[in-house]
Formats: sequence, C-alpha cells, structure tokens
Amino acid sequence: MPLWLSILLIVVVAAAAAAGAMYYTRHKDIKKVAYMMDALEDGELNFRFKESDRFNRTLNRIRTIFEKQRQAHEQDSWTKLIRVLTHEIMNTVSPIASLSDALAKSVDADGHSELDVKAGLETISDSSKNLIGFVQTYRELSGVAKPIRRALELQDLVEGVISLNSEFLASCGATCAYRPQEPDLMIFADEGQISQILINLIKNALQAGAKKIDVFARMGKEDDVIIDVANDGEPIPVSSQEQIFIPFFTTKREGSGIGLSLARQIMRNHNGTIELTRSDISQTVFELRFR
Repeated sequence: MPLWLSILLIVVVAAAAAAGAMYYTRHKDIKKVAYMMDALEDGELNFRFKESDRFNRTLNRIRTIFEKQRQAHEQDSWTKLIRVLTHEIMNTVSPIASLSDALAKSVDADGHSELDVKAGLETISDSSKNLIGFVQTYRELSGVAKPIRRALELQDLVEGVISLNSEFLASCGATCAYRPQEPDLMIFADEGQISQILINLIKNALQAGAKKIDVFARMGKEDDVIIDVANDGEPIPVSSQEQIFIPFFTTKREGSGIGLSLARQIMRNHNGTIELTRSDISQTVFELRFR
C-alpha cells in the first residue's frame, strides 16, 4: 500500500474516531442537561456532576446559582411568615395580658373590684378562643393531605363547583360561567382539593364585589392544562400582590388568610402552579397550571 494512502487512511480513521467521541460526549451532555432541567422543574437541587470537565463545572455552577436563589427566596418567605405570625399572636396575647393585669390590680383585699370582672373574663375567653382558632388554622395549612388523583372531566368539575355556589352567586347578583377554549379537557388530580381551590377563588371574587366570573380552560404549549379564573371585582392592591400567597396574609377584614396559601400548597402537591397573572381595574386573573 502506498505511503500516502496509509497516511490518508490513518487520518480518516482518526477523524471518524474523533467524530464518534464528539457525538458520544455531546449525547451524554444533552442527557445531563435534560436531567438537570427535570430536577430544576421539580425543585430538586440535590444533584451534582463530577467536575471532570469544563461542561460539568458549568452545570454545577448553574445548580449553585439556583440553590442560592431558592435559599434567598425561602429565607424571605420565612421572614414574612414569622412577621405575620408574630403580629397575629401579639394582637391576641397583648390585650389578654393587659386586661388580666388590670383585673388583678383592681381587686381589693375583700375581693371587690371596680371593673366588671365578668365582662373582663369573657373578653379573655373570647381572645383565647380566637388564638386557639388561629393555631388550628395553622395546623390545617401545614397538614394538607397527599392528593388522591384520578382522571377528571374539567367541564364536570367546574360546572359542579359553579352549581355548588349558585345560591351565593345569586345573592351577590353575580354570574359564573365555564368557557373552555377546547372541548373534552381533562386533568389528573384530586377532585376535592381542586374543587376547594376553585370555590375559594370564586368566594374571593364575590367578596371583592365581582359581578362576572369566568373560568377559562385551554391546552398549553407543553401539553399542560391551564385554567384561568377571571373576575371583574375590585383589583388586589399592587402593594399586596406579592404577599397574597403568604400564610395568614389577608387584605380582608374577615378571613383567615390561608385560602391562597392552601391553594398553592395543593397545586405544588399536584406538580402544578397557581399564580396571579393580572389584577387591574378591568380584571383579576388567577392561573392554575397542571402538568
């Protein structure tokens, strides 16, 4: 065999080997990226690639950035939650302590008091019951049951919720309608828990003075099912929009402030999301996304 032909053959073999190695490496890298994206979507950051090459080190840096962002977000959420808890507990305990001290000081040696002891004790009792109710509400929020999922016809689910709230809607002079953009949409979910979210959103809309509530449904670009609950009620203040999902935060005079927090926890348990996508003078919209 001529020398030039041998050299050419060696070059071709080397090029083919290099191309094969490059394809194999690229295929492995694509699988790594896919794995990392799945993990990030699920909120699982307990992975780390061996830092044997630059690509792995880059992926690890991306993971570290996400981890730091999550820690900062969680710290901020805990700070806000502690602030709300402290506020609620102090609002209840302070009057109890103050009133108890006043009653104790008002009683003379003969057991007589210038204050109405009965009324004072009733106030203390009511405040204590409110505090117990608050704690029980917190237990409810932290003890959401694991969803029991099954295939659900979205139209049957939503229309059932609307029917359940028909009297409340009528008493408020409001209407609620299901408006799917595509027929026969289905979700794989816990019927009771998703119904609870929809009931809460309708109730919130009515309390905001809504007269028209629409529940839209469509397929997303990634084959996820999206439900938009829209109403024409009073908008949520801009200053409150980032806090409405914080446990016990509420813009209403009456209310536990756990409805939306509970809804978010339920959607997370379904590997889904709930977000406020719009709230202005024209419309307020909450989006539920099922993957």
